[in-house]
Amino acid sequence: MNYRMIGNILGWLLIFESIFLAVPLITAVIFWEPEFFVFLGTAAFCLGAGVLITRKKPANTTLYSREGFVIVALSWIVLSLFGSLPYFISGVIPSFVDSLFEAASGFTTMGATVFPEVESLPKSILMWRSFTHWIGGMGVLVFIMAFLPLSGGQNMHIMKAESPGPSVSKLVPHVRTTALLLYSIYLGLTLAEFIALLICGMDPFEAINTAVSTAGTGGFGVRNDSMGGYSPAIQIVVTVFMLMFGINFNTYFFLGKFKLREAFTTEVIVFLIIVASSIAIIAVNISGIYADTGESVRHSAFTVAAVISTTGFSTEDFNLWPELSRSIIVMLMFVGSCAGSTGGGIKVSRFLILFKGIKKELDILVHPKQVKKIKIDGRMIEHDVVRSVNVYMVCYVLVFAISMLVLSFDNYDLITNFTAVAAAINNVGPGLELAGPASNYSVFSEPTKIILIFDMLAGRLELFPMLLLFSPKTWRK
Repeated sequence: MNYRMIGNILGWLLIFESIFLAVPLITAVIFWEPEFFVFLGTAAFCLGAGVLITRKKPANTTLYSREGFVIVALSWIVLSLFGSLPYFISGVIPSFVDSLFEAASGFTTMGATVFPEVESLPKSILMWRSFTHWIGGMGVLVFIMAFLPLSGGQNMHIMKAESPGPSVSKLVPHVRTTALLLYSIYLGLTLAEFIALLICGMDPFEAINTAVSTAGTGGFGVRNDSMGGYSPAIQIVVTVFMLMFGINFNTYFFLGKFKLREAFTTEVIVFLIIVASSIAIIAVNISGIYADTGESVRHSAFTVAAVISTTGFSTEDFNLWPELSRSIIVMLMFVGSCAGSTGGGIKVSRFLILFKGIKKELDILVHPKQVKKIKIDGRMIEHDVVRSVNVYMVCYVLVFAISMLVLSFDNYDLITNFTAVAAAINNVGPGLELAGPASNYSVFSEPTKIILIFDMLAGRLELFPMLLLFSPKTWRK
């Protein structure tokens, strides 16, 4: 285990976090808020700690897969711990556990909050909440890799550990160039949404908060009713961009090269089919609640996009919808978005591999001697990928079950506990009942929030990096 190299990258992470803190710092200056000193102090602390840690360069800069997973897991923990300081120091959240919950929820793009209302919060705090989604959406280490001078393909270990989905591939031969391409697409889509929201009449401050929150598929808003109070035009724009950020970013790269076959993969097509069918079913199911069909379709489309992309915005309290609609919403929490997007969930690609694996096993039962390979888009799926998906699902169920057991000590109802864990591990945000879109997570005890923080981090990092921290073999030299 290369501890010095791990420490060096964590130091660089703190330096970059101090740079990220400039965004709420500038916001505090614009609105003349005393939180300026809070963000300035936090930024200085992060910068000082980062410079101190990176002062001595490690002699051995070699990184292997094990170091990649450890770096990713520790980076997100450190990022959340230091990112929670503005909430705690400013006093907007008196409890450090609650501050950590809010920060982790932001960076992991879960979007659950402990604030009973947000409209009275300082603008700089609101900006930091939303901006943490943007930082965590694409992956902070993917961003840092574009600048760190790692060589020999070593940063691919970090990219694989941090990027969502069962497999990660390079768009171009160099990983650093791939990281820059991904962030260029990310930034371009964010700016496009910001401009579209301004055209639709949204206030510039609210537009930038909404854009960065949507980009990270997070869901932190600046209004107590989330997106419910905005015009239908604004809601439609957000709906479209939530879906866009839930699609594999490789799609946009190949569309730019006019390679439609590579762009519209089986995963993307299945994702869009799930979205369209869910919208149609829910719209029919809730048609009796709203005055006209258009309104039913709009609320249905927004909610489906918010849940399957794991953004978590809401225009209506879907906790009050009929059971069929609620059931579909819970199912969409687990399905999640495409691999290689900023969304959470199990991912459509994993379900494709699992279903094809089931079909393969059934075929072998009928014809035991046949040799059959799993293929998607004409490409054979390697056995290591299939095995990894199977192990992931086992770990997912175990983490989910243990989390449910711990949450039961709070003595809340089963639906609340189940959907709270589902929302955390899938990075969705709102669940049902006490964890619903019209509620917040302040009702849970501090031990429960710590479990949910772990679930958020584990879900964002695809479980394995967080679980490896508990393995003694990980830390052996």
